[in-house]
Amino acid sequence: MENKNPNLKSLFTIIFIIVVANFAGHYLFKRFDLTEDKRYTLSQTSLTILSEVKEPLYVDVFLEGNFPGEFKKLQTETQQLLEEFKASNSNIIFQFINPLDKEEEREKTLQQFYDRGLTPLNVTLDEKGKQTQEIVFPWAVVSYGNKSAKVPLLKNMMGASTAQKVVSSVQHLEYAFSNAFNSATKNREKKVAIIKGNGELHDLLVADFLKSVRENYFIGPFTLDSVAKSPENTLKELKKYDLAIIAKPTEAFTDSEKQVLDQYLMHGGKTIWLVDQVNMEMDSLMDTGENLAFPRDLNLNDLFFKYGLRIKPDLIKDIMATPISLATGQQGSATQYTKFPWLYSPMIYPVANLDPTKTSPIVSNLDGIKFEFANPIEVLKNNIKKTVLLQSSPYSKSVGTPTQVNLKMVQDRPEQKDFTGNGNIPVAVLLEGKFNSVYQNRVLPFAEKDFISTGKESKMILISDGDVVKNQLDKNFQPLELGFDKWTNNLYANKEFILNCVNYLLDDNGLINIRSKEVDLPILDTQKIVDNYTYSQIVTIGFPIALVLLFGVVFTYLRKKKYSK
Repeated sequence: MENKNPNLKSLFTIIFIIVVANFAGHYLFKRFDLTEDKRYTLSQTSLTILSEVKEPLYVDVFLEGNFPGEFKKLQTETQQLLEEFKASNSNIIFQFINPLDKEEEREKTLQQFYDRGLTPLNVTLDEKGKQTQEIVFPWAVVSYGNKSAKVPLLKNMMGASTAQKVVSSVQHLEYAFSNAFNSATKNREKKVAIIKGNGELHDLLVADFLKSVRENYFIGPFTLDSVAKSPENTLKELKKYDLAIIAKPTEAFTDSEKQVLDQYLMHGGKTIWLVDQVNMEMDSLMDTGENLAFPRDLNLNDLFFKYGLRIKPDLIKDIMATPISLATGQQGSATQYTKFPWLYSPMIYPVANLDPTKTSPIVSNLDGIKFEFANPIEVLKNNIKKTVLLQSSPYSKSVGTPTQVNLKMVQDRPEQKDFTGNGNIPVAVLLEGKFNSVYQNRVLPFAEKDFISTGKESKMILISDGDVVKNQLDKNFQPLELGFDKWTNNLYANKEFILNCVNYLLDDNGLINIRSKEVDLPILDTQKIVDNYTYSQIVTIGFPIALVLLFGVVFTYLRKKKYSK
């Protein structure tokens, strides 16, 4: 018995330690991210958003089913990220669903997803030379109480392989989910004014943008017509908004209207200007085939000059251009269309993609953005911090106006030497700091008791093309998704860019900064797998089996030799 007591004592000690460790582990929780890029370490912004989730928040992920390995990787990364969210807040409840699990309800399910804006993808499965088509839903839906938000899991990238899209999408995952959590759990507080009264874009042409902004912010039209009668009251009402958006004005601003917008900025209001300094429209050009492009006087030159920018009344021609679709002949009763690069419609990539040292969260991980008849922006020196967000390619140049624009130009073969050395022209600039009023030391258009010549800290974004925010219409004159070109079926990143601009100017909790997160995601090279298929099988399957057999033979031989004596 005396020999057993120490063993019994040790047993109880071990059991006690295990119980205490489990009890402590219930209250003291710690996860370790051993990845080099810390892809599973949530940002402080995400943790703050999660701390506000007081009730069950449900996440339905539709990335489930039979699809290629790249999507399996995206599925795995999504699951691991959601597990991190759940580990930080047990109210996060997620599940993966195969929407097409019931074959008899396939068509009905597809229509429901289309109606909700959850567009599926057709992907090709290649298994041992046999190709099949499968439908994938790279979407998730977040539900919190009676509110819900969509989460796009796969980013659109024109010309990129599926593997490249997956890498970019994984970088975007934390922002996508955190933004959806924030939208579903927070009440709208900030107000956005859409300025009217100077020939801005019709609501139908910015409908998709307005719909998207409305998910997170209050939004409403604000006309400047009342400035003529009561400018001070107009300014007072405008100050109630946090952001003012002026989308492609076509009529000149009066000095009183400029003072209202200037003082709105001086008092801390944020603004986004989308301005066309040249009168030229793609719709009218497609109807007539030829038009004259000439400068448009909006009476804004002194305003922008004072803030540190100048929009030149020129057009940008860029060899890196988006295509247009033109009728080139007929075959039977069907008109034949051919795609041509249109040099007056640049494909603009973020400056961050060209120079990582100039990264801004507004344009981080963005794909190409379509511009039409963009104008060059000249950046001037003053006390305002300026960040060039978008610029033309190195092979672009300015064309002075007035100039004749003809669709037959698609037949021209541009000489690269004519564009070399003239490119990298800014078309979107962020300004931050304390602005000086354009009416500093000048006679005021109207008397204002609260006039200030040096403003509070504020921000402004100037984009030299109003069509960036313009959506196309379908055959029933219903708005299409912003960035989608119905003539070429290309989807550009216009929507993501302009929404990022809004979020950056109004973001108080730093959510937009998550976009700068870099992830180094290793992806298997499919071609190498095919080329080395037999070799891979031998190394991964044959070699371990051979090693075990060799060990068994040697072990049996040594054992037999030892005990046969």
